[in-house]
Amino acid sequence: MNTAEAIRIALQSLWANKLRSVLTLLGVVIGVAAVIAVVTFVNGINGFVAEKIFNLGADVFIVSKQASIPTNPDQFLIGQKRKNISYDDYKAVAEGCSACRFVGADGVHFNGKVKYSEQNSSDTFIWGRTPSMAPIYDLELERGRMMAESDLQHALKVAIIGADIQENLMPGIDPIGKEIHVDGESYQVVGVAVPRGKVLGQSRDNWVMIPLTSWFKQYGEHNNSIRIWAKSYGLGTPMSEAIDQVRVIMRARRHDPPSQGDSFVAETNENFMDLWAGISQSFFAVMICIASISLVVGGIVIMNMMLVSVTERTREIGIRKALGARRRDVMQQFLIESTMLSLVGGIAGVGVGIAVAKGVTIGIGMPSAIRLWAVLAGLLVATVVGIFFGVYPARKAAMLDPIAALRFEL
Repeated sequence: MNTAEAIRIALQSLWANKLRSVLTLLGVVIGVAAVIAVVTFVNGINGFVAEKIFNLGADVFIVSKQASIPTNPDQFLIGQKRKNISYDDYKAVAEGCSACRFVGADGVHFNGKVKYSEQNSSDTFIWGRTPSMAPIYDLELERGRMMAESDLQHALKVAIIGADIQENLMPGIDPIGKEIHVDGESYQVVGVAVPRGKVLGQSRDNWVMIPLTSWFKQYGEHNNSIRIWAKSYGLGTPMSEAIDQVRVIMRARRHDPPSQGDSFVAETNENFMDLWAGISQSFFAVMICIASISLVVGGIVIMNMMLVSVTERTREIGIRKALGARRRDVMQQFLIESTMLSLVGGIAGVGVGIAVAKGVTIGIGMPSAIRLWAVLAGLLVATVVGIFFGVYPARKAAMLDPIAALRFEL
C-alpha cells in the first residue's frame, strides 16, 4: 500500500465515523486554536505597541522621576521617594542641552471632568504641556492652532481637545473659540487634534491639553512631578550625547553624589520595547503551556481511538498479513491514520483560532496579526502530536500474530 492510498483510507475512516472523529479532535482543535489565537494577538499587540504606543522615534527620550512602568515594588517605592522634577529643571535642560533639537515637558491629571453647556465628559486626561511637545510627540491638528510660547509664558486659559471631546460634548458644532470647563476652570478651545483611535477598546482621544503653566496653577506645581521630553538632532549628533548632557544637567541640579546613581530615569523607545517584550514573552509562554495541556489531552484521546480502531480491525489486519503485508506496512497505515486525524484537527484549529482572534479584534479592538509561520507551526505541532501518540497503537497493530488475528472475534 502506497502513502496516497493510506491517506485516502484514513480520510474515509474519519468520514465513516464522523461523530467519533469530531469528539476525538476537540482536544487538538482547542490546543491549536489557542496557540494560533495567542500568537496572533501577541504579534498584533507587539506591532501596535511599537507603532502607536511607544513610537517615540529613535531620537527621543524621556526624563522622569521614576520609571514609567516599574518592574517591581521596590523600584516603585524608591521612585516615589525621589524629589519631583520641576519646571525649572525643564528650563535648565532646554537652555543647557546643545545636543537636543527640541526639549519639552508635560504633566497629566487623571480622571478630569470636562463640561460644555449641559454635556459632560468624565475620566478625561488633562495634559499640561509646553508648545515644544508638538514636534516631539508628533501631535497633529484637524483644525485650529497649536499652543504658542505666549500661551505658556502668560499661563493663558487655552486648550486643545481630543476628538472624543468634540464628538461627545460639541456634536455638529465648530469648537474653535468655544469655552469649556475643565475641573471647574474655564478654557477657550483653540485646536482639535486628529483622531488616534482606540487601544484594547479604550479611546486615545478623551483628553484636553492646556499650557503647562496653566496646569500648574490649577493642579499645583509643588505636588506634581513633570516629565522632560527631548529630541536629539539625529544622525549628526547621537542621542547618547544628548542623554549624557541632560544627565549632567539633572545630576547637578538635583545634587546627586558622584558615588550614587541618578535620582531620575532616562527612558528611550528601546527601553519601553524591551520591557514590553519581556511582558509579552511571559504571557506567551504561560498561554502556550496551557495550550500544550489541551494538545496532550487531545493526543491521548487520539491514541485511545486508534487502540479502539486496532481492536475493531483485528481481522482486517490478519487478512492483510495473510496476503503478504509486512509489519512496517501495517504500522505505516495506522501511523498515517493517526497523523491525518490530528492534522485535520490542526487545520480546524487554525481556522477557529484565526476566527476567534479576528472576532475579538472586531468586538473590542484588540490588535491581531496573522503570521504564516504561526499557521505552519500550528499544523506542524498537530502533525507531531498525531505521530507521537499514534506510534503505540500502530506498533500494537503491526505486532499482531496473523493467525490469532484471523481467529479474533469482537
